Order: sequence, then C-alpha cells, then structure tokens
Amino acid sequence: MRTQRLVMEPIRREDSNDLFEAVVSQDSVMRWLATGRADSRSAAEAMCDDHVAHWARNGYGDFAVRDATSHAFLGRVGLRNRAEYGVDLGFAIHPRAQGRGIAAEAGRACLDLAFRRLKLPAIFAFVLPGNMASIAVLRRLGAQEAGTVQSSGLHCVRYRFDPTVYPAAEAPAVQGGDADLRLHYAPGPGDREDTAALCDGRPDPFGINGLGLVWSDKEHTLTAFRDGRLVASTGLLLREMEFDGASRRVAGLGSVLVHPAHRSRGIARTMISVAIEHAREAGAETVMLLCRPELVPLYTQLGWRHMFVPVTFRQPAGPRPCPLSTMTYDLADLPQPTVSVDLQSLPF
Repeated sequence: MRTQRLVMEPIRREDSNDLFEAVVSQDSVMRWLATGRADSRSAAEAMCDDHVAHWARNGYGDFAVRDATSHAFLGRVGLRNRAEYGVDLGFAIHPRAQGRGIAAEAGRACLDLAFRRLKLPAIFAFVLPGNMASIAVLRRLGAQEAGTVQSSGLHCVRYRFDPTVYPAAEAPAVQGGDADLRLHYAPGPGDREDTAALCDGRPDPFGINGLGLVWSDKEHTLTAFRDGRLVASTGLLLREMEFDGASRRVAGLGSVLVHPAHRSRGIARTMISVAIEHAREAGAETVMLLCRPELVPLYTQLGWRHMFVPVTFRQPAGPRPCPLSTMTYDLADLPQPTVSVDLQSLPF
C-alpha cells in the first residue's frame, strides 16, 4: 500500500535487521509494547517469522513502513488478529520518525484496508496506561475508549474503531490498489446465480451431494471480488446449540467456495478470518464448520480444533449423526465438549 509519504509492504523475514534497529533495540519503543522488552536480533527474527505466519493465516497483518522517497525503514504498523479479542491496530515507530504523523498516516491506511476492503466489523487497539502519544494517535483516528483488558499479563486500556462512524466520506488514505481483493458483507443467503458462477460447472464442489442431506440457508453472506469479478463466497448463521447438554451461542460457517481460477491465493483463508470476526461481533461464543476429513489439516493450521465427540443435527425425518468432520473456533475461552454436541437444527 502507498500513502502520501509512505510505502507499506507485508513484513518479511528479510526485514528483521531493520526491525531490530528501529524497534526492538529501542527501549523507548519497546517499553510501551505489551510483548515487553527485547534486545536481540534473534528476537527481531522471531517477530518477523510471527508476522509472516500471521499474513499466511489471515491474508492481512503487520506492514513494514518505509519513507516513499528515501525508502528508510520507519517502523511497523498493522492489523493483528487475536483469537481472544478480535483484530487490533498496532504500531511501533522508530524514535527518529516520531512526532511526524507517521503512525496516524499508516494507521489510517490500515483502517482503510480493514473497513473499505475487508469489511471487518470492528477494529480494536490496546495501549498501556500512560502511553499518551499512542492514545493521541488512536483518538485522532477516531477510536473510542472501550474498557480494559489483560494483554500478555499486562493491564491495558482498550479502544474501538467502529465502521459505522468511520469517516467514509473522506477520500481513501491508500493510493492505487484497485486490483486488490475486496470483500462485501450482507444479510441473507446469497445469490444462487453467484454460487453457480463460482462452481464453474462443477456439480458437487463440496463433495456432499451423495450424503442426501437437507441444508440450512445462511443468514449472512460474505463475498470476495478481484478486479470487479466475483471470486469467492461463504456464509454464516447463528444458532443456540447444545455442548454436553449446555446451551451455547454458535455461528455456523459453511459453503466456503472459491472459483477454480483463483485458488491457492489465500482468498479462502482471508474470507474465513473475516467471517470469524463477524461471528464475534454478532455475539457468538464458538464458530463451527462441517468439512470433509481431508480438509481438517487446513483448518487446524488456521487455528480451528477438531471435535471428536458425536455430533447430531436435524433432518426432516428426525435427528441424524453428522457424517462429516466437525471443527470449532473458540471465541469465549469455553471448554471443548467431552460427551456430545447437538446442532438442534439443519446442518450448514
């Protein structure tokens, strides 16, 4: 991404020396990060590896921020998905670049990415009490204080960015990038013609037609476009389900479909990551999906857990055991079931 003064690129392992010099070795920067102090090049390498893995898992993450003219490394700014909290905006700027509005300019570009391109439902930020410079940047970008949390064992003030009050009328902060992936979130089960187009003539893209099941319509649909063309979609519904006999608010994720010409580009991973955040915003405690056994390793890499207890759902003729693998993504630090799960509805 490019802004008026900056070039922002996903952090790579090759950025570790720059990250060490600008951030990790700077006590005046590290003292305000919940990760705590670190002063070794190996720590910078580990941070870069973590950032690279985050990009691969979610399709968004932290950027190496450089001066557009000199290409000097100014720091890192980006979006971090935390399973227990959601997506947060974070920044760490080299002391020599502070006081020039770099964090605000790069942060605005990240909010553009989050709200205009990815359609994330909310972005948070966590700041240590007393870090008035960062608090001033967050307020300048439109964040509102939203309580406190514990992050990495430290007491932090929580801020929230809401897309409904984000200044959408203003010109986007990011220049160019028209060919980038753009997501759209809407109520309803989606357009059957869109689904047919994504299937591209394949009669059974999910490998489930032979199961003879009746499926639920989705209540919310997430679609992805590249160069103005539909390339992927998925859907969500919310239900009260029973985990070991106790009621739990669950978001069912299903029909993750990517056009064959656009596979192996990480689109499905980004869609799933964003869909989870919409489930969180809707009050879900757990997200669940049903998949073929061969897809279990993929979802495990994305942070999902494989359930091994019996799962039951409804069909017109009555309850039926689930013939597919069941994966869950926990949003509320709840235990995995040990006895059984009942969807109490049609599968999704």
